[in-house]
Amino acid sequence: MGIFMELSFKVEYYFIFACLINLLNKNNMKELVENINETFEAFKTDADAQLESGNKAAGTRARKSSLALEKLLKEFRKESVAASKK
Repeated sequence: MGIFMELSFKVEYYFIFACLINLLNKNNMKELVENINETFEAFKTDADAQLESGNKAAGTRARKSSLALEKLLKEFRKESVAASKK
């Protein structure tokens, strides 16, 4: 009977660990999406300023934001693929 109790505890710990990992991944994805939205809003604001008033500094900021968006979107794709394999 001792082996079955030990095995039961191991299964319970594994389940709890898996739930915690899943929760962390969901939080990470949520934070990632929020970061993407914030970066996109900054990009949109700066790109509009460049288009409407010819603001060169805003154009520089928009280009910088576009590079940050590229990295964030790649990270999102990586996390999304990992989540779909679970």
